[in-house]
Amino acid sequence: VQLQASGGGLVQPGGSLRLSCAASGSIFSIKTLYWYRQAPGKQRELVAGITPGGYATYADSVKGRFTISRHNGENTGYLQMDNLRPEDTAVYYCKITDGIAYWGQGTLVTVSS
Repeated sequence: VQLQASGGGLVQPGGSLRLSCAASGSIFSIKTLYWYRQAPGKQRELVAGITPGGYATYADSVKGRFTISRHNGENTGYLQMDNLRPEDTAVYYCKITDGIAYWGQGTLVTVSS
């Protein structure tokens, strides 16, 4: 299984970005997809997760601003990020787990004016 995260970039506070996570292999559609982030000097933290059936959970820090979704038929997951704040600046990673964890390579999101 390989995951490819994309969509990061530089955005002003209050702006939006949509991250994508493209997966190879056949297990994507039957596994929970997670998005994590790691800010400079901090530990990696869980941002959101979505089950194969579409049940989503979020970290308190992003509730109401971020939306996780997935398209199982296209083996792709998304993280829509709205009303971005400087503290959202981090490298964002997608992950699925099938006994072992498969991580995407990370995509950098910078929120700055």
